[in-house]
Amino acid sequence: MWYLCVFFHRLLDYRKAEVEALAKLFGAFEGEEESFHSLEWKLPLHHHPDCPYHFVNLPSEQIASNIAKRSILVKGIYELWGEGSSYEELEEAIKSYPEDLKAPYMTSDSTFRIIIDSFGNSLTFQEQNERILKFAFIPFKGKVNLKKPDHKFWFMETDNYGSKNNGLPPVAEKRIFFGREIGTADRKLLPTYQLKSRNYLGPTAMDAEMAFLMANQALAAPGKLVYDPFVGTGSILVAAAHFGAITMVVRDGRGPDCNVWSNFKQYGLPMPVGLLRADNNLPPWRPGLKEMFDAIICDPPYGVRAGGRKSGGRKLLKGVVAPYTVPDDKRIGHIPSTAPYSLAECVHDLLDLAAQMLVMGGRLVFFYPVLSEDASSEPSFPEHPCFSLLAVSEQILSFRYSRFLLTMVKTGSYTKEVAEEATKMHLDFKENHVKWLEEGNLHSAVFCPNDLQTDVVKESKSNSDPSRKYRGKYV
Repeated sequence: MWYLCVFFHRLLDYRKAEVEALAKLFGAFEGEEESFHSLEWKLPLHHHPDCPYHFVNLPSEQIASNIAKRSILVKGIYELWGEGSSYEELEEAIKSYPEDLKAPYMTSDSTFRIIIDSFGNSLTFQEQNERILKFAFIPFKGKVNLKKPDHKFWFMETDNYGSKNNGLPPVAEKRIFFGREIGTADRKLLPTYQLKSRNYLGPTAMDAEMAFLMANQALAAPGKLVYDPFVGTGSILVAAAHFGAITMVVRDGRGPDCNVWSNFKQYGLPMPVGLLRADNNLPPWRPGLKEMFDAIICDPPYGVRAGGRKSGGRKLLKGVVAPYTVPDDKRIGHIPSTAPYSLAECVHDLLDLAAQMLVMGGRLVFFYPVLSEDASSEPSFPEHPCFSLLAVSEQILSFRYSRFLLTMVKTGSYTKEVAEEATKMHLDFKENHVKWLEEGNLHSAVFCPNDLQTDVVKESKSNSDPSRKYRGKYV
């Protein structure tokens, strides 16, 4: 059945990907091949793809409700009773909607409420009341209840604001919608988990909204084991634990009262199953251990806010000194020598780890950076023979580079032959990709000299139009 899906107007490139993931989680694709599943989407008449209103085809009302209640970017999902470019068209559409579908929500023993919403225009209290009175033709038999109604109905309109769009996506013609609420998002979730109230915080802590989006992409749910090999303060795992997943952390923190564990305790979440301090370049898993995790979610270090390091030291890696074993009397508190850990090597190790340790159908969700001057219309991303790329969502962080949230699903078993093929794919990718990837020096590539930045800003200002224009999906 087709439903009206209304999004919050932010992180536009992430919206459909999140709904697709949650549809998978709640059973919308039972019996379908993992790599081929997708939802049907349609745009309302005269609407831009970046507008918040979309039609989506879902198998049942229960699945639609579950998606709306868990989603971070869905404002609400509605059973559409009618739409039109004028109030007359809307009235005609509502009257034409099948009576057997409307009747259960207009009984005398039920209560209801009509809520007014708009996009591109603010409505006064008087204007909202005037619009509510326009629905007097609907034969509601129950009473109005503004606090806890049995049924909520929404009147939504997009304004044909023309050139005065205030930075919003263009709408060629006014459109009006009326429908019954199936489910809405719990936006209290983000204020509860906002970083500024977090007990243990670091410079690379993931924003709460993005952490929940990553957890949704990974299908975090009760009974699933989720791992973050680059955990800092645990923000991503906190989000996964909120959805009931079992988590594993790889480091402790700054003392007994300020660490990753205290963040879980702060929100009353189940504690991680264990503490593992290890080097992703030299994984500690026993030989033969495979398919342990349901999802791996992480933000690898790519050298902007924090650079990667691996154990071994420069002399060891160059072959100047031989490998050594730390004596037993020095193991407590021992800090090993480290060397730079390039992004290319880091991502290769991550894909290899996920190929071995994820269960079949498990998901790998991670961020990957792309420089704007090196990114074509179709940026190249790391590949692995065990994985299929499900979703790619872009977030622009500066005029120099973006980062992409990649969602991969494990579709093949890990073997010695697969490992060799993966190494070859990695070397080919590294050879054909930009130089900063191997050097791991993204910081200097992103932050260009001040005079160049000034020239870019001056050019931008000289070419700017005084009226605010639509800025695409990154508003």
